[in-house]
Amino acid sequence: MDMLTSVTPPGISFIRRIGSKGSSNNQYLTTAFKRSQEWKQEDSSLAKPLVSDQLKEVENGVSEEQPARQQSSVFQHSKFSLDDLPPPQHQCSFAQSVINGTNILCGIGLLTIPYAIKEGGWLSLTILILFSIICCYTGILLKRCLESNPGLKTYPDIGQAAFGVVGRLGIAIFLYMELYAAAVEFITLMSDNLSSLFPNVHIKVGGIDLETHVFFAITAALMVLPTVWLRNLSLLSYISAGGIFATIMVTLCLFWVGLVDHVGLKPGRKLLDLENISVSVGLYGFGFAGHAVFPNVYSSMQDPSRFPSVLYLSFAFCLFMYMSVGAVGYLTFGESVESQFTLNMPKELYASKIATWTTVITPLAKYALTILPIALSIEELIPNNKLRCHATAIAIRTFLVISSLVVALSVPYFGQYYLHATIFSFLS
Repeated sequence: MDMLTSVTPPGISFIRRIGSKGSSNNQYLTTAFKRSQEWKQEDSSLAKPLVSDQLKEVENGVSEEQPARQQSSVFQHSKFSLDDLPPPQHQCSFAQSVINGTNILCGIGLLTIPYAIKEGGWLSLTILILFSIICCYTGILLKRCLESNPGLKTYPDIGQAAFGVVGRLGIAIFLYMELYAAAVEFITLMSDNLSSLFPNVHIKVGGIDLETHVFFAITAALMVLPTVWLRNLSLLSYISAGGIFATIMVTLCLFWVGLVDHVGLKPGRKLLDLENISVSVGLYGFGFAGHAVFPNVYSSMQDPSRFPSVLYLSFAFCLFMYMSVGAVGYLTFGESVESQFTLNMPKELYASKIATWTTVITPLAKYALTILPIALSIEELIPNNKLRCHATAIAIRTFLVISSLVVALSVPYFGQYYLHATIFSFLS
C-alpha cells in the first residue's frame, strides 16, 4: 500500500475539456453556488465552496499551452480567489485526523458484523477484507483528485470537473442523501437503546402522551444538538475520541460476555450462504462508508500530504475491530445472533448494560461529523453575505437535527438492518 503514496498526482488536463460546450450555461448555473470571501477567520478551515472560482477558470477553458505562471496569475487575481481568504485556523494535527477518520469508519456498523457473517457465512469475511482494501485505495484516489487543483475542495467539485454541472448536482444529491440517512439512523439507534434501558417511561407534555420511543428520540436529538454547533474539526476530534473509546468498550463487553461469562457458546459453522450474501455485502459496505466526510478531514489537516497515512491507520484499526467482533459474536451466539449483537446479550449482566450505554454514546460522537458537509453546503447557498454568521450556522444545524428527528419518527422501520444495508450499499 505504501507505493500508492509515491505516484505523482494527476494533472488537471482531463478537466479542461469541460468548457468547450455549454460554457455560458455552466457559468450561469454555478454562480448560485459561489462562496464569498467574507467567511469569518475562525471558520475558514472548513470553508468549502460548492463552486470555487478556480474551478470556474478551469471550466472556461484555460489553454494547455498557457504557461503555468500565467495560469496561477489568473487564479490569484480572481475576484473571489481562495488565496484572499484568511489563513486556516484550528487545523487538525495528524493524531486528531486519525481519530476523526477512525471515528467516521468504526461505529454502529460494528454491531452488525456478526449478523453479516451469519447471513453470508465465514467465507464472506473475504468480502470484508476486499472492501477495506478497495475503500482505502479509493480514499487515496480521492486525495489525488483534491490535490490536483486548488479549486477542487469537495465531492461535488470533483463531480463537476468530470461531468459538468449535471455531475455536480448528481453527486451532491447522492452524497447528502447518504449522510442524511446516516443522521436519521443515529437518532433511531439512540432512541432504541435508551428505550431498552428504560422501557416503562411515559411522559405527558401539554396533554400529549409521549410514548417511550418518541420521548427518547426527542432526548437523542437534544443530546446531539450541542455537538452540531461546533464547526471546528479539531474540537470535534475530542468528541470523536469518545466515540472510539465507546467502540472499544462495546468490543470488550462482547468478549467478556462470550469468553468469561460463557453466554451462548453456540458457534456458527456456516461457511458460505450465497442466498443471503447480498445482505452481508450491504452491511460490510456500510462499515466502510466514510468517504463522504473524507474531503473535510483532508482539508482540515495541518499537513494534508499525510492523509494516506491517516487512511492506512484508520482502515487497519477498523478492519481489526470488525474481524474480531464478527468472529467472537458469531462464535458466541451462532445462528441466533440478532441484527445488533447487543440484543443477544443478557440484560441482567453488567457487561450488557455497559454495552448498551456505549451504543448510545457512539452515535452521539458521530452525528456532528456526519451532518457537517450538509450544513456547510446549505450555508454556501445563502446569497446575502451579512446573513452568513454564526447564528445562521446554528439555525441551519438545528433545523437539520429537528428534520432528522421528524424523519426518524415518521418513517417506520427506518432503523431496520435490511433498510440501511440497502440504502448505504446503493448510495455509498
